Amino acid sequence: MVANLHLERGIALKIAGSYDEALSEIKEALSYEPDSAEVHHQLGLVLGFIGEFDDSIKELERAVQLESSNLTTRNDLALTYAMLGMNDEAKAGFEEVLQMDPTNKVALNNIIFF
Repeated sequence: MVANLHLERGIALKIAGSYDEALSEIKEALSYEPDSAEVHHQLGLVLGFIGEFDDSIKELERAVQLESSNLTTRNDLALTYAMLGMNDEAKAGFEEVLQMDPTNKVALNNIIFF
């Protein structure tokens, strides 16, 4: 319950562009739920927004590891790979999404670049 409150605040702050505050809230959520795929997912996104790309990828990869069926997280990881010029990893990520959901619009719209 407490973790969800911090996560929800962190997401709201992320949307508002208050990344440092979002990072603090999401890290607090992580302290309560260290194995939450969604907390790692959101942490990875915020880290990417502030330019901490190595840590962003680690968090997104951890989120996928914890909840491999979450296509949104898989797409976000693949998009991060693409943004960083990690084209082989991005293509593989989108291909994995499409194996799970051949009609996934995010993956379909992005795999054409690889």
